[in-house]
Amino acid sequence: MFLKSYNMFYLVGLGLFDAKDISLKGLECLKSVDKIYAEFFTSRLFGSSFDEIEAQIGKKIEVLVRNEVEEESKFLDEAIDSDVALITGGDPLIATTHSDFLVQCSKKGIAYEVIHGSSILSSAPAISGLQGYKFGKVTTIPFPDHNFYPKSPYIAIEENLAMDLHTLVLLDIQAHNDRYMTVNQGLEYLMNIKNTLDYDGAITEDTLAVGIARVGSKDVVVKAGKISQLIDYDFGGPLHCIVIPSKLHIVEAEYLVEIAGANREILDEI
Repeated sequence: MFLKSYNMFYLVGLGLFDAKDISLKGLECLKSVDKIYAEFFTSRLFGSSFDEIEAQIGKKIEVLVRNEVEEESKFLDEAIDSDVALITGGDPLIATTHSDFLVQCSKKGIAYEVIHGSSILSSAPAISGLQGYKFGKVTTIPFPDHNFYPKSPYIAIEENLAMDLHTLVLLDIQAHNDRYMTVNQGLEYLMNIKNTLDYDGAITEDTLAVGIARVGSKDVVVKAGKISQLIDYDFGGPLHCIVIPSKLHIVEAEYLVEIAGANREILDEI
């Protein structure tokens, strides 16, 4: 049974895909609090509707827009006198915005508790079949905008490859516009950056990549191949991410061949 503490702020992660990913601890917490808020602009559960999430918890949830979360933070003021929870997809502390809430709680003397959920930062490397300790810096590819087409994702991958480290590449999410970057768009972005370089980049059409879609669902897709082979592959609905492997261990290579459909020639390169 969840032991309810009064005048608390709870930060609860919902996990990766649907309402069934909520931990028992998280579910018991949400059933006990006075008020539940949600932010779904950093992540959301594609496997369950909002009504299904409310039915699972048994309470109404107030969904906040971005400025209500980052600027107003009214849920923290309410937590002074009642139990309040803020829910989000994935693990709640992956977004730096959320860690700032705990800082604010400390300054205001508000007691808090974090209930973690499964995260793409651990699940995607795991389902890719690559060894977790061989991953380097994580990078994110943004949707391009007017005069905004940063090379930093490409450079981050190059730096990881130079150190024989794999790279997890997250893809932009604009939930308020129902816009989610695909593996195809992410790979096209990297190739566009390559074409602007004044040197021979380390990531080309022949670079091995792993496209991943809908981690945590029954129809998860993990497809490995050269970028030229994946750039037109149909990965289906969101959410997507990419892994760019570095040097492979034989166990990693066998996984990519047998599970992710990579060409067997990668085994000859070990």
